[in-house]
Amino acid sequence: MLRHWGEAGACDVAELLATELVTNALIHTDHGAEVTATVAPDALRVEVRDHVAGLPGPSHAPYADDGTHGRGLVLLQALADSWGVRPDGAGKVVWFELNGKATA
Repeated sequence: MLRHWGEAGACDVAELLATELVTNALIHTDHGAEVTATVAPDALRVEVRDHVAGLPGPSHAPYADDGTHGRGLVLLQALADSWGVRPDGAGKVVWFELNGKATA
């Protein structure tokens, strides 16, 4: 669906950021996650909801053990046009938006 949305590479960025958020939710909560994506001609919004309270914050540096952790929110800050976290019942929603326009 996203192949025809946004500028070149936008689909790849969306996929990377979505998988980072889902991975964070699964690793750090042990309670699963729900993903919602809304695609409009000028924007994509992805929300990942988990069921554990506590707002995440980006690491200042990746964990030293294997170098594969601690980059999710750093990537979000660098690549998303906007993003945020909001409490949601017993859990939270981490979301991002990418601006773009359909390329039909």
